[in-house]
Amino acid sequence: MNRSENLYQAETTKGAAQFARDFEAICKKYSFVVNNSDSMDMKKTFTAHGGVVPDDFDLHMMQVCKPTKADKSLTANPERAILMPKFVMVFSKEGKTQIRYMSYSAADITEMVPGDSKFPESLAETFAKIRSMIDEAK
Repeated sequence: MNRSENLYQAETTKGAAQFARDFEAICKKYSFVVNNSDSMDMKKTFTAHGGVVPDDFDLHMMQVCKPTKADKSLTANPERAILMPKFVMVFSKEGKTQIRYMSYSAADITEMVPGDSKFPESLAETFAKIRSMIDEAK
């Protein structure tokens, strides 16, 4: 894995919650969904399950999916499911709002889902689109 190639890092002047709302709206515009809208605020999720975090803890873990693409992809090969959950993280750190997104290279994808020549290219398109939606939401 190549960290500089696979890990997308960005910063926004928006707060984490505002970025999450804006990102979700942009996802909808391109027929993507944030599957966990009601549980992406990890402070609320941790607290609801007995966890304790500081008052200033601010982390949103957004699970992104494009159902109209994923349905065909997983029907064609359920082995692909290991790479289907895509998460965009937004959090506050040192007074700034940080965004992180992990994707995989074609070589990584081929290694994880061997014998599936169409999947690396298709998934690369999705990775690129999610990065562009992050940029649009910033």
